[in-house]
This record gives sequence, C-alpha cells and structure tokens, in this order.
Amino acid sequence: MVKLLASLSKKMIEYQHLLLILLSVFLISTSGWILMGRGIRANASIWDLLHVYLGLLAAFFSVTFLLSNVRQGKWRQYFPWLAGDFAQVSADIKGLFKGKIPAAGGKGLFSLIEGIGLLLLFVVALTGTIWFCLQGSSEALAWRSWHHVFAKGFIGFVVLHCICAASHLLDFIRN
Repeated sequence: MVKLLASLSKKMIEYQHLLLILLSVFLISTSGWILMGRGIRANASIWDLLHVYLGLLAAFFSVTFLLSNVRQGKWRQYFPWLAGDFAQVSADIKGLFKGKIPAAGGKGLFSLIEGIGLLLLFVVALTGTIWFCLQGSSEALAWRSWHHVFAKGFIGFVVLHCICAASHLLDFIRN
C-alpha cells in the first residue's frame, strides 16, 4: 500500500510539473500582450482574461507543487542551506570550475536551483493573486510591480533550468 501511494504521489508531481510548464510557457509568452493596471478593465481582451484566470490556476498548482516537493523531509534536497548543509553545493561549484557538470538530484547545485525556482514560482503566484484580490485599490499597483519583479526572476530561473536540463542531456549523451 505504501509503495502504491508513493507511486501515485510521484505521478501526481510529474503531472503537476508538466501542467506548470505548460501554464508558465503560456503566461510568460503572452505577458507582453497584457494591458492591466489596477485591475481587469471592463473591455479586457481575451489575453488579459486568460492571463488572470490561468494565472490563478497556476497559483493553485504552485502551492500544491511546492508542498508535494517539500513534504517528508524532501525540503532538505531543495533547500540544504536551511539545514546548514553546503557540502554538495560547494563540491558542485568547485567541480564547475574544473569543467565537471554537477550531478542531478541530491543536495547539490541543481537541486538548489530547483528550490529557488519553487520559491520564485510561489512568490509570482502569491503576488499575482494578491494583485487580483486588491484590484481597483491603490495598493494594487504596488502588488503589480512586485509581481513583475518576481516574474522576471522566474523567467531567469526558467532559462537557467533549461540550461541545467540541457547539460544533463549533454552529459548523458557523452557517457
């Protein structure tokens, strides 16, 4: 029974990851077309509405994805610095200077980067949700600004995450 639950949990995380990838790609690629300030305009375009409501869906999945990735002590993998464990991250950084690609998994550099991505996704979702809830108020523009700042950070993470994934593929092909 425990193995079955673990298998289902792993599948759920994979589907959440795929759904978040698809939602993030859509939200990022169409964000330049969004025309919102303090809130949704009365004559909002389909892009505005899709961004808001798919963003709220992504916000829900960002929370469930974060929680499913940190439960049962797995937070130590993505946030080893919280436990004061810098050994593998330090070894991975030293290895980079020697031309070695860090190993996947464990408490290393790639896991640390993934942890930062989990947090950035959550904060983008949180700021966007607060902006949505405060629309029309004077505080909405401040939350919009924070949403943009963290969204740009998340875009940087996505680029870095793709580079890390490509380096794993390159390492896999070389070996």
